[in-house]
Amino acid sequence: MHRPDSIQRIVIVGGGSAGWLTAGLLAGEYRLGPESDLHITLVESPDVQTVGVGEGTWPTMRSTLQRIGISESEFLVECSAAFKQGTRFDGWRTGEENDRYYHPFSPPAAYARLNLSPYWQARAGESSFVDAVTPQGRVCDQDLAPRPIDAPDFSALFNYGYHLDAGKFAGLLQRHCTERLGVSHVLDHVTAVNGATDGDIDSISTAQHGKIQGDLFIDCTGLKALLLNGHYGIDFVDCRDVLFNDSALAVQVPYRSVTDPVASQTISTAQEAGWTWDIGLSSRRGVGYTWSSAHADDEAAHRVLETYVAATAAVPWDELNPRKIDFRPGHREKFWHRNCVAIGMSAGFLEPLEASALVLIELAGRMIAEELPATRATMDTVANRFNQTFRYRWERIIDFLKLHYVLSERSDSAYWVDHRDPSSIPATLQDMLALWRERAPWHSDFPQRDEVFSSASYQYVLYGMGFGPGATVRKQRKDRTAEADALFEETAHRARQQLGQLPSNRDILKYIEQRA
Repeated sequence: MHRPDSIQRIVIVGGGSAGWLTAGLLAGEYRLGPESDLHITLVESPDVQTVGVGEGTWPTMRSTLQRIGISESEFLVECSAAFKQGTRFDGWRTGEENDRYYHPFSPPAAYARLNLSPYWQARAGESSFVDAVTPQGRVCDQDLAPRPIDAPDFSALFNYGYHLDAGKFAGLLQRHCTERLGVSHVLDHVTAVNGATDGDIDSISTAQHGKIQGDLFIDCTGLKALLLNGHYGIDFVDCRDVLFNDSALAVQVPYRSVTDPVASQTISTAQEAGWTWDIGLSSRRGVGYTWSSAHADDEAAHRVLETYVAATAAVPWDELNPRKIDFRPGHREKFWHRNCVAIGMSAGFLEPLEASALVLIELAGRMIAEELPATRATMDTVANRFNQTFRYRWERIIDFLKLHYVLSERSDSAYWVDHRDPSSIPATLQDMLALWRERAPWHSDFPQRDEVFSSASYQYVLYGMGFGPGATVRKQRKDRTAEADALFEETAHRARQQLGQLPSNRDILKYIEQRA
């Protein structure tokens, strides 16, 4: 029996990766069933299409799959997934042919105890920063896997996430949540959101199933944010003054043959008014272009993507079916209001430059699961904490994405010049850049729990883009030069040793599929 004031009925409105990941994280945290007082219902429209972006994950997805109870092998096979070890940025600094750097997932050697960046600067010119501190860039250069071919699920020599088919992923999560975790699934159209006298949401009305009541409603309805925006009218914080991209084209591109290499990283290539992404799955590539409509029209964008695809695809452009996506870059003023919380695109959306979409869903779902209030009396306190946490995370993501543009030396179009206009750079980022001209980023710069981007990520982008701070090894730190030199040599040795031992991405994925 439902007790007044208790939080027992959770209604998730909307499916896709956001809805089903949230359902899985909640159901994985609490044992649902006849004896449980917690019930999770996901209501999903029968004819909503997957957006077509968000096919890259962070390493956090490994622990998320474990929390939910999905084996890695099942996930890789069912979602046409592949290993992702970071992102390669082509043409972002100067646009010249050799302009390339990596943001890998593995941190620099001895990252917990020693900041290697000033010691690397003292050896200027010997190697790139990424090659000096981790072998992972060279692993990616050769399209290698992050672990030996017969290693167990989730194990790794190098930190990794995944490339995945977003539609297949949602389908796997749906089956897992409904068949193994006890989540109720309702396929129906939402016709109304019904308020209670106290201002909470009492229920949603559906076309075929009538009213569905709940104590907590999770809005996963995408850009329209049917509950948080449609019902409550929560304001949207537009960040087009910082991040200009507001349009995207996405297309699925087949490989030339079944033996084509599967890239170990997302490839992000700077273009005249935006950038293209290239994501290697086991069965196909996910390719797209995101750009600023203030700097290029749709026709020009189509030409850019067609030119990029034509260089690598076996199928003529006119046989492909690119999908246009328009979006407002930004996020809601708050994400949890009364008994409604938005997750996924309902909460906000930014260009997929560093694959932040899925990790924000993971972090939001985890926080709700870990701090789920037992009664309505404490929900507002949890909501305030949630809002503070995620406002901080969104702001830090915006800073980090902007960093890639601010450091560019390109002046071949207004798009790149405009990105360096000081009026478009958040004050927090300006302050950090001023600090980092005197010393390298370090742990103390990012003190929050579960920081979305660590100081290591900032180091990879800063030094990959040629940022030239005046940081030097201070006299009192000279005693650690020998330690740093030993780590540089150890990294070079690991690269020589491991490159010959690791299978290709293609080979390990074939091996896993054959064993499934």
